[in-house]
Amino acid sequence: MADAPVAIVGGGPVGLGLAIDLALRGIRSTVLERGTSLHRIPKGQNLTQRTGEHFRAWGVTDAIQAATPIPRSYGNAGLVAYGTLLSDYHYDWFQRSKVGAYYHALNERLPQYRTEEVLRARAQELPQIDFRTGSKIVGLEQQEDAVTLEVETASGAETLTAEYVVGCDGARSRVRDFAGIKQDMDHQGPRMALLVFRSIELDQLLQRYPGKSIYNVMNPEMNGYWQFLGRFDLEGGWFYHSPVPTEAVGEAYLRKHLHNFIGAEVALEFEHTGFWDLRISHASDYRSARVFIAGDAAHSHPPYGGYGVNTGFEDARNLSWKLAATLQGWGSDALIDSYATERHPVFKSVARDFIEHMIEDFRSFMAEYSPQRDKQDFEAAWKQRTEADDSDVTQFLPHYAGSPIVFGEEGASSGAKGVHSFRARAGHHLAPPQDGSDIWNELGDGFTLLNFTGENASDFEAAAQTLAVPFKQAAIAESSLRDAYGAGMILVRPDQFVAWVGDRMPMDASAVLRRAVAR
Repeated sequence: MADAPVAIVGGGPVGLGLAIDLALRGIRSTVLERGTSLHRIPKGQNLTQRTGEHFRAWGVTDAIQAATPIPRSYGNAGLVAYGTLLSDYHYDWFQRSKVGAYYHALNERLPQYRTEEVLRARAQELPQIDFRTGSKIVGLEQQEDAVTLEVETASGAETLTAEYVVGCDGARSRVRDFAGIKQDMDHQGPRMALLVFRSIELDQLLQRYPGKSIYNVMNPEMNGYWQFLGRFDLEGGWFYHSPVPTEAVGEAYLRKHLHNFIGAEVALEFEHTGFWDLRISHASDYRSARVFIAGDAAHSHPPYGGYGVNTGFEDARNLSWKLAATLQGWGSDALIDSYATERHPVFKSVARDFIEHMIEDFRSFMAEYSPQRDKQDFEAAWKQRTEADDSDVTQFLPHYAGSPIVFGEEGASSGAKGVHSFRARAGHHLAPPQDGSDIWNELGDGFTLLNFTGENASDFEAAAQTLAVPFKQAAIAESSLRDAYGAGMILVRPDQFVAWVGDRMPMDASAVLRRAVAR
């Protein structure tokens, strides 16, 4: 007998999100967190509307918004400047509001430790979750039908057995290492500094850019890598990432470095200084038998665009319903395999099409244009950038169009880049209707058939009963919804992604549902 069906190693946001999602599906888990207190370094702040949907599913939206130190009315868009922060050359950037209409929730902005506080409180409300701090994994052994973990605690050694183990324990994952999952290095960059500081004077100086919370400077000396500033409250709280020399640098250097970035000297007080190596790494697989990895344990990269925690949350939502399905008897090993099949190409695309693309975009622009070499040519090119679509936001669309368990277009491949649409597309997230109505509450915890045709869908219901798949039909006699979604019927998965679309009942509803659950 296992101590819990699922053991989750790592009680950060991804591990907590997975535990909450499993609990809401009736699955018990033990969460083993090595630390005993939360780190107060502001990171993981730039959360997408899709992450807002996860919060809605987990019942924490109000608590998240209450924990946010920057009111929504203030704004949380970004800005890119050339040379220094106070340069005459700048444009708006990373405006997540541009894609807000395609989601059933709002984007959020708050430090990761605030998010973790909310998720910990939610976990305490759910009796299915056993959350343990001060628990270090020192061994892992897989058997045919279980996994045994050796755990070191303040009171001594313990042994924990689970049917499945998920490593959400960060970029230096012990679970990944114990399971023998290889990690590939996709990109190696410079040494970086992370500075956390307070400066009311900087707050006052940046009032010239109303509604902005994140700032990026194109500096020709940085070879395309970001100098990135973000506020984490409205009381002078800031964090800053930038390449720095590999030799030891002290506070005096870092202060001058910040002043050069800003383009002016401001009074500031450091709260934290740290260093890290910029790299993009990716696990070769996300599964080894009964062991899985998610979040930074599976994919690690610099904090460009907030892709880390958002991608980790989506890992958790994807894996949760598949583990629950298998533990409840209506899933299969092939269904759990689809976790890696779906999620692995998504992060490959995140790294290639967004993070590495951002670095190369800055690098190539600064190599070709310079106001010192040719001011007229530079200003013409800069003007084009100011008028361009904010593609880092508008084209970020993780999807599973090439997944074997969805009915995507022939030859389609899964990834993170795409074009947002209100039309229902297999392998894509279901958008709300264009009229602004909220169809979220029509979606069940299992599979949901949105039926706008008026046809009898009893074949789907019979197939779901035979397969023991949790199923709900939402028969909605609204021709406008049929037109908006471009389909008469939409089969929606438990994670709000579309498995199948059709104009009418399929010839074999059972075959559709079997493929959707890999049976």
